[in-house]
Amino acid sequence: MSAEARGSSSTVTTAARRARVATSGGFATQGFVYALLLTSLEQFKDRYGVDDGQITLVVLGVCALAAVGTLVADRVARGRAGSRGALASGLCVLVAAVAVVSAAPTFAVLALGFAVYGLGLGLVDAGTNMQAVSVQRVYGRSLLTGFYAAWSVGGIAGAVLVSVTAGRTPLEPVAYVLWSGILVASLAAVLVAAAGWRRDRSGEPASDASTDVAGRVPWGPVLLLGLGVVAYYVADTAVSTWSTIYLGDVLDATARIAPLGYAAYLATTLVSRVAGDPLVRRHGRAAVVRVAAVVGATGLVLVVVAPGTPVALLGFAVTGAGLGVVAPLCFSAAGALAPGHADAVVARLNIFNYVGAVLGGVLVGAIGSGSTLRAGFVVPVLLVVAVAVVAPRFGRRSADDGGDSAGGVGASGVDTGAHAGDSATSVGPVTASGGVVPTDEASR
Repeated sequence: MSAEARGSSSTVTTAARRARVATSGGFATQGFVYALLLTSLEQFKDRYGVDDGQITLVVLGVCALAAVGTLVADRVARGRAGSRGALASGLCVLVAAVAVVSAAPTFAVLALGFAVYGLGLGLVDAGTNMQAVSVQRVYGRSLLTGFYAAWSVGGIAGAVLVSVTAGRTPLEPVAYVLWSGILVASLAAVLVAAAGWRRDRSGEPASDASTDVAGRVPWGPVLLLGLGVVAYYVADTAVSTWSTIYLGDVLDATARIAPLGYAAYLATTLVSRVAGDPLVRRHGRAAVVRVAAVVGATGLVLVVVAPGTPVALLGFAVTGAGLGVVAPLCFSAAGALAPGHADAVVARLNIFNYVGAVLGGVLVGAIGSGSTLRAGFVVPVLLVVAVAVVAPRFGRRSADDGGDSAGGVGASGVDTGAHAGDSATSVGPVTASGGVVPTDEASR
């Protein structure tokens, strides 16, 4: 029986459900704004007369400031605002960033807007993952791939919107980016702020405020999970940043077709994430990661060797079908590594997002500028193959627990590890900080 079903009051169940909806809204908004901006890069190149090298520098700046945003989110999550406050703040920063990017009169102002976006991206990235880990613990079953499915829905909507508005007047795509991005991010910020998680009866929030957080983070397992995160984000950023340019410049796709490479990738990513949680409960996390990596690598190989647009689109679709579950399962595993310090572990693992983003956005672009983007897409192929090799370390099947051991989400669907504010064996009401309060009843 799930932790939600075992909850001692309907108030706890209602709070958990509100938090789940709000966190899903945060993921969806992040995907929407990210897709709007990234699939508009080709239009920004034309609008400001810049080349791939300058776009590469912008992407590098976004990654660097996103890492700073993650560190800020870690600090905010340890305070009274909790991870929910970090998420709400990040969404507000996204609103400001989209406004600057969309109305930028010069490339310098555009770069400034993307820098602000990078800071907000880091806050939202860390905030959504922290909240997702806490909600999953309360529900007592695998939910992370479902949250990432919401991100995919938002990303698909953003990519399709850019595709539909492409080829019209130069101002129309920018106007859509401005108004739709600001509206969605603003609504999500309100949703997150309104879905406050209540304190426990003692009035004390559960949090990662311990002064010994750094000493309690198990860096060995974090680095292993970091490999999976890096590999995923190398591939993901390569596709999101360069797929439209690759299809347009290398394969001569039209302005309406080129953004659909990312849309195809996001569509199959969504399918894999919808199916991900049930597959984890049935087969275990390690098996799902292994198969996902093999499928993802196959798709990337198709992209590299594609003779034309149809094969490339197929390759992007196969890549998404495989890799969609890798990142959420990394964060799912991270939540069980340090009981009582899950927010800190998630924040540290989240930094690997931007290591992968730099390699995917900058290294792939640099290789593409020096030779061809075909060669650039070889980089994620090699890293994804490495994930398939180390996949057994993500958890092992055990006759004793029926699933992934070491606190993982097993075939039974029960997350046996502890998250922010949990004891090692129990889970209770949700707190204002986004953690959960231990309760003996929930552990039975």
